[in-house]
Amino acid sequence: MKLGFVDSMKTFIFTKVQKLITMKKNIFLLVLFLTGLTSFAQNGAKIEFKEETINYGTVTKGEDNGKRIFEFKNTGNEPLIIKDAKSSCGCTIPSFPKNPIPPGGSDKIEVQYNMNPGPISKTITVTTNAINKENGMIALRIKGMVIVKEEPSIMEKKKEGPRL
Repeated sequence: MKLGFVDSMKTFIFTKVQKLITMKKNIFLLVLFLTGLTSFAQNGAKIEFKEETINYGTVTKGEDNGKRIFEFKNTGNEPLIIKDAKSSCGCTIPSFPKNPIPPGGSDKIEVQYNMNPGPISKTITVTTNAINKENGMIALRIKGMVIVKEEPSIMEKKKEGPRL
């Protein structure tokens, strides 16, 4: 009878030890998981634009200079470098800051469209060292419509005749 009691005590202790080992493994895995999560908190420059598309709306050639500004902020913890800004065609000229933008700093990319009459649909590709954009590249867009103000022709003015 005493042997049965000892066996049941061994089983009881063995079960408790197994639970303790399992709990320690779980704690170890949890610590390992949390450590892994913190390693994903990336260090580097991050760029955030107020808007990535500017709509000119319908504008009249000669009354609008075609300049628009894309404002951005470096939300990262390292300096942001704008390496390049290229337009999808020669009718749009971007200008960008050449100096690094410090963490928390803001700046702008100015875009000059030549105001050719017709629809506007252009892309400006910005290349940076930002880690929050794939390959550090951002596609900015401008869209809208340029119209030409109709001036009455000389012939139409002559048809009206003299005003009394």
